[in-house]
Amino acid sequence: MHTYTRRALLGASVVAAGSGLLTGCSGSDSPPASGPGPGQGPGPGGTGSGPGGTRFVPKGPKGYVDPSGPEVVAAERRRGSGPVRRFKLTATQTSLDLGGRTVRSWAYGDSLPGKEVRITAGDTLDLTLANHLPAATTLHSHGVRMRCDMDGVPDLTQNPIAPGADFTYRFVAQHPGTYWIHSHSGMQLDRGLYAPFIVEDPKEPLAYDKEWVVVLDDWLDGVDGSTPDDVLAELRHGKGPAMDMGMGKGGGASHDHGGRGSNGGKPMGPSRMLHGSRSHLLRSEGGNVAYPYYLINGRRPQAPTVFKARAKDRIRLRIINASGDTAFRVALGGHEMTVTHTDGYPVEHHTTDALLLGMAERYDVLVTAKDGVFPLVALAEGKQARAMAVLRTDKSGTPPSPSVFPDELDGRLVPARRLRPQDSVALPERDPDRQIRIKLNGDMRDFDWSFDHRPYSVEQRHPIRQGERIRLSLINSTSMWHPLHLHGHTFAMTGLDAAGVRKDTAYVLPHRKLVVEFDADNPGLWMLHCHNQYHSESGMMTILGYRT
Repeated sequence: MHTYTRRALLGASVVAAGSGLLTGCSGSDSPPASGPGPGQGPGPGGTGSGPGGTRFVPKGPKGYVDPSGPEVVAAERRRGSGPVRRFKLTATQTSLDLGGRTVRSWAYGDSLPGKEVRITAGDTLDLTLANHLPAATTLHSHGVRMRCDMDGVPDLTQNPIAPGADFTYRFVAQHPGTYWIHSHSGMQLDRGLYAPFIVEDPKEPLAYDKEWVVVLDDWLDGVDGSTPDDVLAELRHGKGPAMDMGMGKGGGASHDHGGRGSNGGKPMGPSRMLHGSRSHLLRSEGGNVAYPYYLINGRRPQAPTVFKARAKDRIRLRIINASGDTAFRVALGGHEMTVTHTDGYPVEHHTTDALLLGMAERYDVLVTAKDGVFPLVALAEGKQARAMAVLRTDKSGTPPSPSVFPDELDGRLVPARRLRPQDSVALPERDPDRQIRIKLNGDMRDFDWSFDHRPYSVEQRHPIRQGERIRLSLINSTSMWHPLHLHGHTFAMTGLDAAGVRKDTAYVLPHRKLVVEFDADNPGLWMLHCHNQYHSESGMMTILGYRT
């Protein structure tokens, strides 16, 4: 047994630049000393042929840190300036093979997921996104603590990247972990605009033989005429995305239609509204959308991706839930899993049979492969459907049925709040300097999700100050579960039944409260939002802003 090398990885990203995929190389440049230019124009952080050259300035009240302000620059300098790793990503319309079913959709290059980005903690990422879509876009590096003007939120931290333009995201990735990149413009994530983002630990403490990156997804785009935009319009009874609630032209919710409207609230394809769903684990409906397909690494269960190993190999699985509306209960048939990380941060090792991942959550686990052929099943929680991949150590073994249900799915399941952080990442005990209470509102009938009865506006601010310990109480007054994500920070899950595990995304059950704490140590303007795409684009987003 040995600590893995990059050569041992599945699907390593070594492809030509300019192919529409990803390419990486090293250098010695320093991170930029000032913020980016406009998303479609030249400047220290952006390139392209559009107008510009002046720094992006967000709308909103005065007295808050600018995304490219001196406080942001100083915080980035404190992160250091490691070797530069360059990548090029192209957002484009393409055909995708989902395993026997080809669809037209949007993706990074021509693969689903997009080719992974992999660097080492302390490196400077230099990632240029070229927009070949018929609509504006942006890119968000989910879970990574970075400089604010690289966060990829349209009209809050940058201008949207216009069709035909490009933008260079450049920042130091200080913390190792399992992350991912995805569009942060409207419903584009629920197409195929996502990819794994792995930050390796240069002092990796885990020993294993192979690594398997597992990306879970729900899929409807291009199936019988369906698009995520049309499904959102159907759920909202023709009211359209959050743009109709005050975001205005250029708001993050309206850039991905590409000329395909919602047909007056009637779906262009079949109805995708989910009926009769129920999850005892989530204590509510499983979701809002009935997807025709559920995928692991872009493949349906009928033609699953296969990971090959040898019996007794120790395998690290990095599991990412990239779905738009689905929680997955995950188990590997015939095996138990040892949880080592969640959302990129290490935990005291915990053995389990299954995991429950809300949208955007990640878990790292270790398994010791047995001899045979085994299903890795991701049950679409409450939706009576599943995704599947295969672990194979026996060349002649029979593949599992697409409908297989491993006993482990009903075995031990550890919720994130019961995991304990490793001492090295535990948040030090400290009384909070500021307490913020936010109530989650909305219902399925009107599909009017919001925080504190106020739909999202780019000019919202919940004020905080550099150096404060923030206690954030998120009170779910709805009958639905919600996975909540905070940009630019990791928080500790606290409260009566939580052990302080560090995360950036956590779900709150119906009529329950999620209490988290974090240190305000990354100045800027940062989104807090539900990571159910249909909820966020209906208004369940807000902003935490550092005061100057």
